[in-house]
Amino acid sequence: MADRGTVIAIVGAESTGKTTLAAGLTQTLLAEGVSAVMVPEFLREFCDEHGRTPSPREQAGIAQEQTRRIVQSAQEHAVVVADTTALMTAVYSDHLFDDVSLYAQALSDHALTQLTLLTALDLPWQADGLQRDGAHVREPVDSLIRQHLASARLPFSVVAGQGAHRLDQALLTVRQALSATQRAQDNACRPRWRWVCEKCDDGECEQHWLPRA
Repeated sequence: MADRGTVIAIVGAESTGKTTLAAGLTQTLLAEGVSAVMVPEFLREFCDEHGRTPSPREQAGIAQEQTRRIVQSAQEHAVVVADTTALMTAVYSDHLFDDVSLYAQALSDHALTQLTLLTALDLPWQADGLQRDGAHVREPVDSLIRQHLASARLPFSVVAGQGAHRLDQALLTVRQALSATQRAQDNACRPRWRWVCEKCDDGECEQHWLPRA
């Protein structure tokens, strides 16, 4: 996203700590003086408001709203931590409804992110109201996420571990990504190095000081 904040996308199967990780990353970055914001999962808001899970025809709208909120936040903050992206909506539409129509737009939207963190399946499954279908769906969902990120050539880093170690691992990856982004921006502002050949007429050119073969 040129001239916009860095977007960190957190994706993963249900009950793998995405929301906890997103909140921990955002709080840590804010404490370090970074203009960071967390974009919550819109699906949770939908379920709370309607008292049900979305129907197949409502999936596209949920994906679009998730992307809209991420893009808007990236215009206002240096770092955006997204608790899921439209890709997760596409994956669940595929898994639950055999609908693969959302992948193209979801992957295009996801490509706007600068870092993708995939939460590993090493946390115990826990119930969470309407949003969770059971531990048995985690492996197929995880497989679909990996498959489509790889097919779209979108790199990702797996975050694993328990408690503080999980957050520390994610922070290490995030800090490396943020420093790489800053280095790229700094280099873009520097004047490009220019070669001057030995036949130039600049008397101060170091080529005139070198011995001739």
